[in-house]
Amino acid sequence: MLTLTRTAIIAGFLLIGTGLSALAPPAEAQITTNTALPITQDHGIFRVQSKVLSSAGSGPMNREVTAYGFPLVGVYGINPHWAVFGVAPILDKNLDATTPQGRIERGPTGLGDARVFARYTVWTRNRAGQTQRLAPLAGLEVPTGRSHDTDEFGRLPQPLQLGSGSWDPFFGGVFTWQTLQWQVDVSPVYQVNTEANNFEFGDELRLDVASKYRLWLNDRAGGVPHFFYANLETNLVWQDKSERGGRSLNNSGGTTWLVAPGLQYITRRFVVEGAVQLPALQDRNGSALEREFTATLSLRINI
Repeated sequence: MLTLTRTAIIAGFLLIGTGLSALAPPAEAQITTNTALPITQDHGIFRVQSKVLSSAGSGPMNREVTAYGFPLVGVYGINPHWAVFGVAPILDKNLDATTPQGRIERGPTGLGDARVFARYTVWTRNRAGQTQRLAPLAGLEVPTGRSHDTDEFGRLPQPLQLGSGSWDPFFGGVFTWQTLQWQVDVSPVYQVNTEANNFEFGDELRLDVASKYRLWLNDRAGGVPHFFYANLETNLVWQDKSERGGRSLNNSGGTTWLVAPGLQYITRRFVVEGAVQLPALQDRNGSALEREFTATLSLRINI
């Protein structure tokens, strides 16, 4: 059986890494990081992203993983303190590897595991031209993706499946400091991964830090302004080793530090944005796959 890790395949980029990054107000959000800024009461947000992730591994199998993701995100503001979020990712995973039978390609396409969570603002401080906010969050990754797919070579390795088959809680928080010119967000999140299909992905701890700076403002002759921002975000991800049958897999887990420069064009009704996550440091266990890049293009609409 080919041994891969969940982080190597989706590497936090479908609400395990950008996971939570997709869930924020369209006029204020970062690209790969949560924000604590409020969502208008009784209003919603729809966000669709297109993501491409590439990972590779050393060794005689010369493994290459390319994953395409299309997360569909819905957000609703219950009141000035509470907001709820839901994400349904469409995935296409592809593994290329060298075997004694030659070069092979494996991978499924379909709905991945959905995520739902709630965020509550516990502290706010507003001053002239700026705001600071603190909001804890908690949620659950739900096993909506298929987790028993097979192909001509047999059952797909568990990390290559569309879903984990397990119910995985996560919790964390986000601090935001916004002024008229710039914004900073800091968001730690911990996910507890449970066992399913005789396999347990390692728990994951993320620390996302994002900043953006306004480069341009178009006041549209006194009408609704449009903004152009430069973003710089960083994502530090640690994952424990996975287990199969209660035994640790030495070629899984580890630490990855990503840096993501990006751009945003923001209007009152929609946001167009893009970013490229690049590895700054990777300390993977054994022969676990290493990230090469993740590219994100996103559209958010305020409804």
